[in-house]
Amino acid sequence: MTLRKIEVVEDLTAKSRCDEGFLTLRRLRLRNVYADRVSEVYPCDVVSRPGSDAVVAVLYERDDAGRVHVLLREGVRPPVYLRKLREFHHPDRREYLLLAEVIAGLVEASDDPGAVGMQQRAAIEAREEAGCEVDPAEFCVIGGETFASPGTSDEKVYYCAGPVRTGELGTARGDGTVMEEVGRVVKLELTAAIEACRRGDVPDMKTELALFRLCDHLGFIPQLGCYASELPEPLRERYRRLGIAARA
Repeated sequence: MTLRKIEVVEDLTAKSRCDEGFLTLRRLRLRNVYADRVSEVYPCDVVSRPGSDAVVAVLYERDDAGRVHVLLREGVRPPVYLRKLREFHHPDRREYLLLAEVIAGLVEASDDPGAVGMQQRAAIEAREEAGCEVDPAEFCVIGGETFASPGTSDEKVYYCAGPVRTGELGTARGDGTVMEEVGRVVKLELTAAIEACRRGDVPDMKTELALFRLCDHLGFIPQLGCYASELPEPLRERYRRLGIAARA
C-alpha cells in the first residue's frame, strides 16, 4: 500500500467542545500560591489523551561482530504532515508523509502497574508495530520517565529496551486503526540511527533520547564505535552509565 498524500476532509474545530475527541483540552485559569501571597490569575491550556502516558520499546539486535542494529517504524503522523499548510518563521519545505520513530504505544487501563506493566506494554507494541514476539521479561526499563511536551501536555513517556531476532519478524498488523494501516519497519545500525536523528532525518526527540539510553544500557559508545569493555583500563574504570542499568 503506497501512501500519496493525506487530505483534510473536514475541520470540526469551530463546532467541537474542548472535551471531545481523542485529545482533550482543558482551558484553565490558574494562580500560584506562595508563602506570603498569591499571584495574578493567568491562563493555562492543558492537552491530554486517554491514559496520558506512553511506553517506548527500543528494539535492538546485536550480531556476532558486536554491531548493534535497531528497529524503527515509519508511520503516518498527520499533525506533522499538515505543517505544510501553515507558514512558519523558519521555513521547512520537507513533506513528512511518513515519520520514523522508535516503537511506542499508549498505556492502557488493563496494564499492570510498575515495571511489569511497562514490560507488558512494550511487548504488545513490539508485536503490533514491528511483528516481534518478545517475552515481556526480556524488556528492561532504561532510566526514568520524561515529559513529552511539558509546556502543553501532561503526557509522560516510559522507556524499555528489548532484544529481538530480526530474522524471525512476523507481520506488523498495527492496532487496527487507520493511523497504523500504513507503515513499515526499518532496520538501522545504531550509530547510523543516531546520526539520522542528529541530521533531522529522524526528527523525533524521544527516538534520539531512547537510542542514547540504549547505548548506555549496552555499554556502547557510539562516538568511538566500541564498547566500554574495550576501552583501556584507566578509561574503562572511569566509564559511567549515568543512571541507566546495565544489561544483565
